[in-house]
Amino acid sequence: MTALLWTLQLALIPLFSPAAIGLTRSIKARLQNRRGASPLQPYRDLWKLLHKDEVLSRDASWIFRVAPFMVFGTTLAIAASIPLLSLSTRTHTNDLLVLVGLLAFETFWIALAGIDVGSPFGGFGSSRQMMLASFTEGALVLSLFALAIMNGTTDLFDIASAHSTSGHLFTVPLIVASISFGIALLAETMRYPFDNPATHLELTMIHEAMILEYSGPRLALMEWAAANKYLIFIALFSNIFLPLEIAAAGASLSAVCISAAVFFIKALIAVFAIAALESSIAKLRIFRLPDLLFTATVLSIIAIVLAL
Repeated sequence: MTALLWTLQLALIPLFSPAAIGLTRSIKARLQNRRGASPLQPYRDLWKLLHKDEVLSRDASWIFRVAPFMVFGTTLAIAASIPLLSLSTRTHTNDLLVLVGLLAFETFWIALAGIDVGSPFGGFGSSRQMMLASFTEGALVLSLFALAIMNGTTDLFDIASAHSTSGHLFTVPLIVASISFGIALLAETMRYPFDNPATHLELTMIHEAMILEYSGPRLALMEWAAANKYLIFIALFSNIFLPLEIAAAGASLSAVCISAAVFFIKALIAVFAIAALESSIAKLRIFRLPDLLFTATVLSIIAIVLAL
């Protein structure tokens, strides 16, 4: 049963992550009085890219060729390390510090791929990415560390388990830490107000600039990995900060099904909230972004002080 749940969890993130991206785009279009594309359009885009010919620059090294597989594989490793449907699927990589390390590893490879070819777009995209990452990691680690202090452990599964039964839900430290994590979520997944995922304008793009030289199957892996990361952060927010009805270790199949249904409801609410936020704000100037991330770090510190 545990092996089956772990396999299901490993397949769930890459299977439904394009739908999360497509649903976000569709909701944004509706909120902006546009018809928009189908929520299934990302699947069609991935299928098309996987069957297209690939063009590689003569200046591309092995780093450029290997990076998509490293980035996509890292998102799968993270997907297998977080509490999703049941607390039975714990592994040896479920510590929050390991999680942050894997996220940093993924960021390192995508930034390295952006500068490998030597194009100016990739260079400034990677420099912007690393600048934001240097500010985001602090807010991300400290927001999770606040939960670790509240529950006395850095294990994500133990946090989800203890947090759901300790009565810490909707307390002030949790609310403050969740706001900080939400800002880090937008920064890590390159959403508004940090990046515009729907444009290739030089003044606005960060993630798209780093993968601009990719085409064909490698571009599909990069886009798929970005979608995986988006759903992973939604899952972390849903099951770490709001671990409602997550199935306990050794729970029955019916409890796992209820946990899956509750997770999908929480994920839909998170997707709608992100789409509504992106439809109501504009992208900030690049030099204003550190101020917002510094605010998230301060909120995390406040949450830690309140949790002590």
